[in-house]
Amino acid sequence: MFLKKSIVALTGLFLCIFLIVHLSANSILLLPEDIARGMYNSYSTTLRESPFIKLVAYLLYLSIILHAVYALLITIRNRKAKPNKYIVNRDKENSTWASKNMGVLGSLILIFIIIHLANFWARIKLGLGKEVSFDIDGHLDVYSVTYGLFQNIWFVLFYTIMSIPLAYHLFHGLKSGFKTLGFYHKQGLRILAKVSLVYGLVMGIGFGIIPIVVYFK
Repeated sequence: MFLKKSIVALTGLFLCIFLIVHLSANSILLLPEDIARGMYNSYSTTLRESPFIKLVAYLLYLSIILHAVYALLITIRNRKAKPNKYIVNRDKENSTWASKNMGVLGSLILIFIIIHLANFWARIKLGLGKEVSFDIDGHLDVYSVTYGLFQNIWFVLFYTIMSIPLAYHLFHGLKSGFKTLGFYHKQGLRILAKVSLVYGLVMGIGFGIIPIVVYFK
């Protein structure tokens, strides 16, 4: 069980780092279109062509799979180990709402990832769906793909709403990941809890607001 929890923790922390980079890059979309298009398309081209980034991408895919599978196995085991509720329920005293619902939050995020990959990765990397055009610099016009998607109000609402479970999941996951790996310094845990809260809020608000801004551009 410790090995499974460690894998979930390590892959989760790796994904937390990836999200910082991903949000930083997506923030380009907040810039005026004449600036954002060239920068975003150039960035996307670098991601597709850099051997180092390709290696990181494979690690990312592997991390998502391992994180989801082992988290599911742990959740199933925990449910089997506690089939009956205790007579005295002290959940509110001992755990947060996010910690008690990590399975639900994780499932929602997994659904989001699948839809996100279908909208972008499958179209841009695999060439599925409508053909992606090139910009004036010869880069695949990924900006237009993103802009076009976020002109659909239903996708805007979906991406924005899904940023809420993402924020909750990251808030609990970041601090619990360090604890799983043996970080139990009393003062450090208090600081970590605050850092996790800020991190979750920044990621949630950041990913949630970008589709709205693009929609109203």
